[in-house]
Amino acid sequence: MPGPVLTPATRMGLSIALATGFYGISFGALAVAAGLDFWQTMALSLLMFTGGSQFAYIGVIGGGGTGAAALGAASLLGVRNAVYGVQVNRMLAPHGWRKWLAAQVTIDESAATALAQPEPDEQRRGFWVAGLGVFLLWNLFTALGALLGDAVGDPRSWGLDGAAVAAFIGLLWPRLRGREAVAVAVVCALATALALPWVPPGVPILVAACVAVVWGWLVSERG
Repeated sequence: MPGPVLTPATRMGLSIALATGFYGISFGALAVAAGLDFWQTMALSLLMFTGGSQFAYIGVIGGGGTGAAALGAASLLGVRNAVYGVQVNRMLAPHGWRKWLAAQVTIDESAATALAQPEPDEQRRGFWVAGLGVFLLWNLFTALGALLGDAVGDPRSWGLDGAAVAAFIGLLWPRLRGREAVAVAVVCALATALALPWVPPGVPILVAACVAVVWGWLVSERG
């Protein structure tokens, strides 16, 4: 009797979870290098659980900033998850305890994996496989990175600093099928690059999001 077949959404979710999970080694090592202990590092991964915000937090702490400044930077970068939450709630309509669990695992990877699927069932599979898979592996590898600490060396030498970026580009690329989608991506990338030297961590991605929202509004008005 044949075993269960992995659907495209499941395969995508598992591959994204693995790539992002390995990136947790980098976070764990960098968090300890920034002055956090093992349990503080794990608390960030288990409770905050949004990689960009976590890196923003330890970046400010490691640079000598205050806890309030670190929290502000992390919060700015985490605003995008609220937008994802609206989309996920409308798409999956979770109820009861699933709503709370869905809120915890609503991140870039789970939202993008779900939105990339054409069928409702595949959207659910993609969201839960990516979300729960990233949560499990991210925290496991964060613990490993925090325990190894300096033994890991420079995380960039392992290529871990680019794993999550590569995973997200892999999700984005198939969606760039029309001229308008490519144009929006290019304009948002330029807005982010221009904002980087002038604004605090976390703000450039919000600038890019505002550009995309304005673009969408102008297109809808024109239509």
